This record gives sequence, structure tokens and C-alpha cells, in this order.
Amino acid sequence: MFFDLGIRDFLDRAELVYPDRVAVVDEPDQPAASWGSLTYADVARLARAQAANLDALGVPVGGRVAIVSHNAARLLVSFFGVSAWGRILVPVNFRLAAAEVKYIVEHSGAEVLLIDPELRHLLDNVTAKHVFVLGEDDDKVFGGDGTPRDWAGDESATATINYTSGTTARPKGVQLTHRNIWLNAVLFGLHTTLSDNDVLLHTLPMFHCNGWGMPYAVTGLGGKHVVLRKIDGAEILRRIDEHGVTILCAAPAVVTAALDAASTWDGEIPGRDRVRIVVAGAPPPTRTIERVRAELGWEFIQLYGLTETSPLLTFNRMRHEWADLDPHEQARRLGRAGTPGLGVRIAIDADGEVLAQSNTNLEGYWENPEETARVQAGGWFHTGDGGTFTDGYLTIADRKKDVIISGGENVSSIEVEDALNSHPAIREVAVIGIPDQKWGELVTALVVTDGSDVTAEELITHCREHLAGYKCPKRVEFLDALPRTATGKIQKFKLREPFWKDQDRQVN
Repeated sequence: MFFDLGIRDFLDRAELVYPDRVAVVDEPDQPAASWGSLTYADVARLARAQAANLDALGVPVGGRVAIVSHNAARLLVSFFGVSAWGRILVPVNFRLAAAEVKYIVEHSGAEVLLIDPELRHLLDNVTAKHVFVLGEDDDKVFGGDGTPRDWAGDESATATINYTSGTTARPKGVQLTHRNIWLNAVLFGLHTTLSDNDVLLHTLPMFHCNGWGMPYAVTGLGGKHVVLRKIDGAEILRRIDEHGVTILCAAPAVVTAALDAASTWDGEIPGRDRVRIVVAGAPPPTRTIERVRAELGWEFIQLYGLTETSPLLTFNRMRHEWADLDPHEQARRLGRAGTPGLGVRIAIDADGEVLAQSNTNLEGYWENPEETARVQAGGWFHTGDGGTFTDGYLTIADRKKDVIISGGENVSSIEVEDALNSHPAIREVAVIGIPDQKWGELVTALVVTDGSDVTAEELITHCREHLAGYKCPKRVEFLDALPRTATGKIQKFKLREPFWKDQDRQVN
């Protein structure tokens, strides 16, 4: 027998097995009315209503629905209400500037735009055939008890399009299929030993590669979702204490926020010997891993992957073979990207680039066949990262593609350079990432001006008119000239060298 794998499987099982269990605790402090606590029966009812309302709007199977939202129960429900009945969800980074959101909505061809009330200013520049403000238009989005038209399901159909910044100025739309998402969620659950006793705190933005698949995995296993709208270290500790949180996923900046809050926390750190934290976005320093384990008492797990791989490629988790090693050596070993997930194949090509084969690799880039062919050449996904693969463990050594990872978010240096070059005082510019304890890598601009007295603050303000805040340089340095090759190419490795010379690897 053969049955198509589909996103709806996770919701159907939760409703069947755990209908009366609390599924979601919504963020209490938000501009839209909080949904409070929802059972899995509630979540399934709301998802069906959303699908039925899309039917009424005439949105066909394969139609795109874009959503720009902070973490919220409405966003969580939309992962199912849109895709489980055959449409394609386009989760958009809420930190993006209006021009960037406009590009994504238009490029994806989204017929419906759902937007967080805090982000309604984007509607001055962004529109679609049908626009709804979450919370204010709930009756039109989630209202009613309608039964949606049935969809037979197709595991090869695109379920979500997730836009990611890369080496070009324009973001690329990563097409993830129902099969990609289903297998990623199940494998994520397997490698993190998820169960129906788990409570997930959503510290990771759900738009970020569909929350790494946890909205699906936790739902399918009947766990509880606790929604956190905005990151605050002390609030993370309070929610862990209040809700009995057992697992969270986080970029390195979130780890730093929790550690900072723990230093002034009164009493025992919540979740000690109970919480496991899954970290990705960039490999944290060994000292940070040591502090998570010693000061917080949480289990540290590292994930390596990309939006294009759903994202699971490798996991690194404490092994009993390391039990007799000292904590520093254990942390050092945990700092590697990890071992391939079940069914994942890793290789290193002659140029040192990490290649991957997996059932979670993307279907393609939306409306971009040339780039799709490039990254899938030879039947392998080309990650753009440089590394080594020894004794079953992958270590990321440098980033071959020109991208900075700051706070867990990809920042295209080319995109930032384009923004800076539009300032009349700029003659040359190179943007690099430099090591930073809080953000992992700090977006840094090295500029040559026309001799005017333009300041760093002016250039950063100029960037904010064109880019999301997290993409803008946090540091600007003025140089007389940029080093170039004989053919005129900027030698970024020379610019990076002073900042990275004391680092073990060229990513942070």
C-alpha cells in the first residue's frame, strides 16, 4: 500500500488521540486579542474553518497565502489551515522592510495576505487580492464551522514557500513539499526524543523554516505549544517555570539572552535537568555551550541545516561514550555540527564545500530554475558552507557563500552593500561578518567615502530606509582603500583576517 505523506496527518492524529488536551497557550501580551488556551479539538476546528473560508474566497489548490506575523496561535493554526487542504503557505519574516515584504508577496503570487496588527503599516506599500488583519478580521479568516472541500493529498505538492536571503540581493523562495516537511518533522522528533509529555516554548520565530518543523512534530505527538511573541531572556525563564517547558529551539542570540537573565535570576534556574535546547544558525563558542550546561543545567543539542533542507541535516547530542571526559572537552565535541540525521548523506567536494542528499531537500526555488539547477547539480544539494567530515561528524569551518548569520538570520552582504552604495558619499564598500558574543556575527561595513564628513550613524540610518533593521550594519569603519586582486575583485579574506585571526573557525 502507498499513502501520500501530508501535513494534515499531524493535525488529524492530535485531534483523534488528544482532542481535550491543551494544545496551545497563546501569547497573552499582544495587540490582537489573545486566544488563551486552545485544545487540539479547537485547533482542528479553527484550521478547518480557515480552509473553508479560503474555499469561499475562491483560492484554489496550489494558491498562495502569505502571512506576516510574530509568533502567535493564529500563525500556528495557519500552518495547518492553509497547507493541509492543498494551498501553499508563505510565512514572511516580520522583521523585513516594506519593500522586501512587497517583493515576496508579489513574487510568490499570493492571493491572500494575513498580517499582524502591529505590522499594519506595511499595508501602505504591500497589498494582495484579499488582505486581512489578524485579530480584527478573525471572523473572515477563522470564523464559522464550515467543512472545507476535501483534498486527496499529494506528497510531492509544495506546502510552503519560505523566502531566504542568500548570496544575491533578492531573496529566494524555497519550495518545501508535504513529503519534505513530513519527514523533517518526524526525524526532528526522533532525534530530539519528543513525546506527548513535552512542552515546547516557541522562542524560534515560526516563520523561520516553519519553526524548524516543530509546529508539526509537537502537534502530531500531542505535546503542548507555548507561544512567546518577542524574545526577552527573563521572560523565557518565567515561561519555562510557569508552563513546565521541556524543550525550545533557539538561535545563539537567544541562548545569550537566557544566560544573561540567569545571572540575575532569584532562586534555582527554571528547567534545570529538564529542558533541552536545540541551537542552530551558527555554531556557538565552546564556552557558551559549557555555560548552558553548567549555569542553566539544560541539555545542549546542536542542529545544522538550511531552509533549503527543511532544515534537518545533522544533529549533535551528548553521547554516553563521552561521560568520562571533562566538561570542556564534552562542550568542544558538542560544538561540531554533528552527525547526519537518519537518511541524510553528507559529502565534502574537492573545494571543501559541504554537500547533502536527503528526502528533506527542497523541491526547488520558486520561479528560479537556474538557481535550482545550480544548487542541485550532480544530485547533491550544495550548501555553500565549507567544512570537514570526519568519523561521522561534520564540522563547519567557513562560509563559502557571501552571507552573514547574525542572531540566527541570514544577511546577504551583497544586499547590504547595495543599500550603502546608494548613499552619495560612498565610493567603495565591503560588508563582512565579524565575531560577536551576543549575535554570533556582527554585520560590519568597511567603507571608502568621497572625503566628506559622513558619519557611521548617518550610513546606518540610510540603510534602515532600505533594509530590515537586523540587516543594517552595527559597525562602520572608514578606510582609505579596499584591498583588491589584479582583476579588481575585493579581497574580503584580507578584510576579515584581523577580526578572525584568533578564532578556530571562520564562522561564529
